[in-house]
Amino acid sequence: WGMFALITLVESVIMSALSYVFVGTLLLGGPLTLGVLACNLSVVRGGDVRIEDMFDGFRNFVPAFILYLLNGIFIFLWSLLLIIPGIIAELRYSMSFFILKDNPSLSGDEARRKSIEMMNGHKWELFCLRFSFIGWFLLSILTFGILLLWVIPYLRTAEAEFYENLKGS
Repeated sequence: WGMFALITLVESVIMSALSYVFVGTLLLGGPLTLGVLACNLSVVRGGDVRIEDMFDGFRNFVPAFILYLLNGIFIFLWSLLLIIPGIIAELRYSMSFFILKDNPSLSGDEARRKSIEMMNGHKWELFCLRFSFIGWFLLSILTFGILLLWVIPYLRTAEAEFYENLKGS
């Protein structure tokens, strides 16, 4: 978990620095997300993770960028209808980066569509999984967010395991 804490810290610092430049977040958010989630998937599959693995998403830059952009646009548009449709949209697209990691030849939109298919009938299960972490997130407030360096990787690894279970069924 120490390596994951470091990866989460580096990702947070990069994304925080980029938050001042919207274009930077837009350009680098997708490949960085792909790389970080690929690290979680690697651990679930029994592999080792190094800090430089979090940047592997840049090898598949264009599809990761397009996927990040499309997910953001669609989640935003669904959120305009109220919060609940936005949450449902995010749950539908939640497996798209894992799918892109396993199928690098897919376009960003194809990965998003496959995620929609995969999550059909499983959105509530993922919602419950995420909600089970609410206590940890509340406890993180007491540590001024430091606990998040361990909770976020734990949640992402649980989601990677959720993906593996969905893929296998």
